[in-house]
Amino acid sequence: MALHTRDGGFVMPNAWDGLSALMLADAGFEAIATSSAALAATLGRSDGRHEVTREEHLEHARLIGQLTGLPVNGDFEDGYGDTPEDVAATVEAAVACGLAGIGIEDTSGNPERPIRDFDDAVNRVRSAVDASKGRIVVTGRTDNFIQGRPDLDDTIRRLTAFAEAGADVLYAPFPPDLDALVAIVTAVAPTPVNVLISPADKVLTVAELQKAGVKRISLGPFLYAHAMEALQQATKALVAGDLASATTGISFERISELLARGTN
Repeated sequence: MALHTRDGGFVMPNAWDGLSALMLADAGFEAIATSSAALAATLGRSDGRHEVTREEHLEHARLIGQLTGLPVNGDFEDGYGDTPEDVAATVEAAVACGLAGIGIEDTSGNPERPIRDFDDAVNRVRSAVDASKGRIVVTGRTDNFIQGRPDLDDTIRRLTAFAEAGADVLYAPFPPDLDALVAIVTAVAPTPVNVLISPADKVLTVAELQKAGVKRISLGPFLYAHAMEALQQATKALVAGDLASATTGISFERISELLARGTN
């Protein structure tokens, strides 16, 4: 929690495999998160539809922690289970796996009703907090804005209830603008707030987000998407017969150096 309460907070990028985690650690980041969306994509599956198992995500997070030695926050969707008791079991497993943090969303995995009812969502966060016993940072997250429910009042209501249930950090991806983000930060203070890159309307700088009171900045699947864009451009070059452009990148010597650092 110390990273969340210090002046300025911190940036917590999301890795999707061992090498990406090692690159982020080598760059000096102090903590790393998983991304459920990026992990699902690497497995050829969809995010938020219960297509990735708790055990798969735990092993993925464990690998990142073992390779880097950094605190790892698990982006664990809805807690991998239908009931609050299932969420508690996920938290216990995350603690046993050595994770430093875990995120619990109010999503359902059901595209027809993607957001859980208020009481169910709060009970699941409360169950996660009770199971954590202070051993792991619990982030309570509502996905209203990214699930077609642009209701700022309900978002603040949910986040406030998550804080009252004991969540250590609060998170609502992509509020519509800076005013909405500031309203969230103000309403739930002093509980730290995570932001996914920026409000939906404009990408801000880290300094601007910190000035707004944000304590943690995560990147979700967007570093992975950035890497995939590079692959797409290389693929286009390859189709056009341009082998030189298709095969640029970091050297295998650099990759070997990073992998050796992780092994050691």
